[in-house]
Amino acid sequence: MRTKLPNSNVSTDKDFTIKLDAVLFQQIAEGNKDAFRILYEQTYQSIYVYLLSIVQNKEEAEDLLQETFIRVRLYVDRYSDQGKPLAWMFTIARNLAYMRLRELKKKSFQEFETIQDMIGFSVIQNVEDRIVLEGAFQVLNDEERSIVLLHAVSGMKHKEIASILNKPLSTVLSKYNRAIKKLNQELSNNGKE
Repeated sequence: MRTKLPNSNVSTDKDFTIKLDAVLFQQIAEGNKDAFRILYEQTYQSIYVYLLSIVQNKEEAEDLLQETFIRVRLYVDRYSDQGKPLAWMFTIARNLAYMRLRELKKKSFQEFETIQDMIGFSVIQNVEDRIVLEGAFQVLNDEERSIVLLHAVSGMKHKEIASILNKPLSTVLSKYNRAIKKLNQELSNNGKE
């Protein structure tokens, strides 16, 4: 069942999740603040986790999250409807993150303790999600980390992740399963100590 938000022409599902489509983007381009607020509320956590998996720094990820939404707001009228508005947003986020990494000349590998200090895992309130996040930074490579975090923490479906990362679904599923095995092995090893 579709409903309209009060004082808005933004449609939502029964469970109040927004349908991300060209109509929503058009409403944002027309200055509909409710539409932009809802877009932010529905997507900020997924984009934040994705940015965090790239830059591996809490403050940088927060700054880049804000920059991403500023760019979305500024350039929403340039979005060409290809049925993948979330992928468009993730592309903006990824480009900003890699630009920032180049600016900072960030090293690709860091000690887990350094990363843990920078990230501030308390941002993720669900304890299970936090454990997955901590484990991911310790044993997974960048691509595995992105896939696991987008699925486990943000709740995205593998098909959505494949679309966003521009990878075949089978590759995303394979890397996700391999990453989960690594995490399980790591958790098993930690439990024996």
